[in-house]
Amino acid sequence: MRTPRALLWDVGNVIVGWSPRRLYEKLFEEPAACDRFLSSVCTLDWHIEHDRGVSFADNAAALIARHPQHETHIRAWGDRFLEMVGPVIAETEVAMHALAARGVPQYGLTNMPSEAWPDVQTLSTAFTLLADTIVSGDEKLVKPDPAIYAVVLARTGLEPADLLFVDDSAANIAAARAIGFHVHRFEDPAALGPTLIGHGLLEAGAAEG
Repeated sequence: MRTPRALLWDVGNVIVGWSPRRLYEKLFEEPAACDRFLSSVCTLDWHIEHDRGVSFADNAAALIARHPQHETHIRAWGDRFLEMVGPVIAETEVAMHALAARGVPQYGLTNMPSEAWPDVQTLSTAFTLLADTIVSGDEKLVKPDPAIYAVVLARTGLEPADLLFVDDSAANIAAARAIGFHVHRFEDPAALGPTLIGHGLLEAGAAEG
């Protein structure tokens, strides 16, 4: 397998953190109430429909019909989405700038609502280094569906073996590996720099802040 020559970055929990709890811990006084809400009302299974392209308003309306007592909290998901995002992951930001300085092409592939992406991009200058970002809400496809990886290849004009894909999800990594991408599962930010060096994309010391 040839050496990769470009990076494909996931966004949430790779470039910036993402957790609904960042928002909802502000809205519920009791941690147990927050837990119940996120496990039984605004669940990740419900949220994935935003990533598939359903608007915040439409997805909220259907859920409010089932849980009218939680209307305010349900609407907060879309109205205050940016409060779920962050902080910027410093190791990734440093690595992205180092890659840019070396002329390595960089792209994004994110499961994200279309409505949220413009605001998320304001959180780090690293987002300006992405030549293109495939956003699931725009494509109406979500990882790990192989079809969204096909969109990446069509948009970048690259082959799977040209790309190193960095993502925090085991399922997303497995799907990309099956297609032929180089992959790195992002679990420890400190492991990112050595991985990029190991793939020949950076020289030792380049990914250090």
